[in-house]
Amino acid sequence: MEVYLNIAQIIVSTALGAIIMLQVGSSGGLGGSMFGGAETSIHRTRRGVERTLFNMTIILSIAFFAVTLLNVIIVG
Repeated sequence: MEVYLNIAQIIVSTALGAIIMLQVGSSGGLGGSMFGGAETSIHRTRRGVERTLFNMTIILSIAFFAVTLLNVIIVG
């Protein structure tokens, strides 16, 4: 069981990192606003792929937390 949880944690964390990197590339990310990005005070709504990436980030974050918690409870 421990091996499966470790594999699941690796897969979820890799997918989460990839989704986060895709978001940073499409919206300018934190670095653009920290160093004088053009969109610092404009509010935009998420649509299409950007909204899907945002929702997937939330889902994968919850899944990562759940797998990590299970891993700590079972292995710990």
